Amino acid sequence: MNPSQPHDRAAAKTTRRRNRTPKLSWAKRLERLGVLGYFTLMRRTVRIRVTNDRRDEICHQSDRQFVYALLHAHQAAAIALSDPNTGALVSRSRDGELLVPLLKSCGCVPIRGSSGGSKGGATALTQMIRHCQDGHPAVIAVDGPKGPRGKVQKGVAKLAQKADIPIVPVVLVPKRRFLFAKAWDRMQLPWPFTQLDCRFGDPISVAADDDLDDVASRLEVELAKLELAADPQEAERSQEKSSIELPADATGLNRAA
Repeated sequence: MNPSQPHDRAAAKTTRRRNRTPKLSWAKRLERLGVLGYFTLMRRTVRIRVTNDRRDEICHQSDRQFVYALLHAHQAAAIALSDPNTGALVSRSRDGELLVPLLKSCGCVPIRGSSGGSKGGATALTQMIRHCQDGHPAVIAVDGPKGPRGKVQKGVAKLAQKADIPIVPVVLVPKRRFLFAKAWDRMQLPWPFTQLDCRFGDPISVAADDDLDDVASRLEVELAKLELAADPQEAERSQEKSSIELPADATGLNRAA
């Protein structure tokens, strides 16, 4: 017998154990099943009211895709809006883990990471750029993964610049919702059968020589204005805790809208 064989067998067993997908407990399986069932029902029953939707114009007139830019608080509602093959940047948190099977069931492509400056975030951003360059849309919760609420990370600007696609700001506000008031983002879950107010901002183009911090600041203001129009109470609460400065006439104009 070759004396190296026992060692080889042990090494092979170790490799198999490392490559083996961890088994989920029954509690975890039930949790995932419950989340999947809830969001499937929500996605099939919500009524979406859309304002200023220019997605077809982008795709058909410019022959390009785009990246949705939304608040972390609205990412659950975005499940109702997602199109097949949309690349979704999903955090590596427990909440993100729950979203992965749900996104896959909708035909979306979950990409794990964040829009921040971490190593994992940089890798995920590279994958998102390739995904968009291959002709698919993407979606990013731009103030994730840990906030502050409404503070846009510049990853979405870098994605738009590198992939040569516009940013489409969007807020999604359910008429009836569960609100996680103690969470940093005040996450919102739409009730099934409710109405979802989906408001798009004008697309933001990012040139090769644009300053990414400036683009992020413009996007911050646009999202704040959209939320102020669609959900004044949440918007004002967020602005009280942030440094986002809206134009002097933004409050009056958006409330009138």
